[in-house]
Amino acid sequence: MKHTTIFLIFMTLLASCSSNTIYDEPKDLIPKDSMVLLLKDLYLATSAKSIKNKKQQKKISYTPLVYNTYKIDSLRFSTSNFFYTSKVDVYEPMLDQVMELLKKEQGFFTEAKKIKDSIFNDSIKKKKEKMTKDPKEKEFEKFDVSKKRRRSPKEFLKKKKASKKN
Repeated sequence: MKHTTIFLIFMTLLASCSSNTIYDEPKDLIPKDSMVLLLKDLYLATSAKSIKNKKQQKKISYTPLVYNTYKIDSLRFSTSNFFYTSKVDVYEPMLDQVMELLKKEQGFFTEAKKIKDSIFNDSIKKKKEKMTKDPKEKEFEKFDVSKKRRRSPKEFLKKKKASKKN
């Protein structure tokens, strides 16, 4: 009797652990391709919270802006996301696509930053070369102020005090 009760409890627990997470498709489901782009933008928006914007402000939520650009609300996103997460075989390739898009954008922006930095560094080099090639600068290098001084600093201060008294 004791063994049969343990066996029945074990079978009940085993049967209750089966996965019955098959959800019905919501009426306003976001299509897969739009969901991939939406997830990419949401990842960028949530990661931008820790970065200062142009006004030097942090902790600003950009997710409402993403919802506005896709013309959806958070409820529609959450129901669609819940549906897709219940189907792992569908959601995992979508996340892989999101990661590919993010890597492409990162590559684009790192390349753009390299170009911008190289242009900035080239302009600095050109300015330095121009300054060293400038003949006026060479004349200033030859000119030594210490040799051309006619009065000592004490004499200069005496003359200045005398001019103030007059």
